[in-house]
Amino acid sequence: MQLLVDFFPLLAFFGTYIYYSDIFVALQVLMVAMPVSFLIKWLITRKIDKMLLGSTIILLIMGSITLKYRDPVFLYWKPTVFYWLAATVFLASQFFGDKLIVQRLFGSLGELLPGQWRKLNLSWVVYFIASGFLNLYVAYNFSEMVWVKFKVFGFTAISFIFILLQTIWLVRTIKEENPEKVELD
Repeated sequence: MQLLVDFFPLLAFFGTYIYYSDIFVALQVLMVAMPVSFLIKWLITRKIDKMLLGSTIILLIMGSITLKYRDPVFLYWKPTVFYWLAATVFLASQFFGDKLIVQRLFGSLGELLPGQWRKLNLSWVVYFIASGFLNLYVAYNFSEMVWVKFKVFGFTAISFIFILLQTIWLVRTIKEENPEKVELD
């Protein structure tokens, strides 16, 4: 159920774009679907998903500008703005606060040394910065249709692979540090 809620806005955007071949109609659907997804997620978990909230706010701002000026370039920049803001937040957590953002996300999996948490956190910073540049590269060097497909499926696959690799590294590192605490049966 959680996975469906997370991917509902992207699938609604993609389906609408394929059906109407109109980025503005698809954007309007996305601008409704994202807040609905956020609300459903909150109703299920009773927790605010800060990443989804941030993404929704940026979408509503960039989407409104896109619709006002009838220029999809603002929509193309939305993922990059989100990724670079996320990179900034992750990087800032190295200097402010009692825990790194990545430690808050993965801390329940086990304990790492402070340097290991910083390394993991910085890998997320690099991932977000690279994703922002990759989005711009696709947006400015390929057709709108390619960008839409890449936005929906390419970034989903890249994110899945990155998170999988991070999880594998995290589990292995925790197992090396505390072999009695991690069982992989």
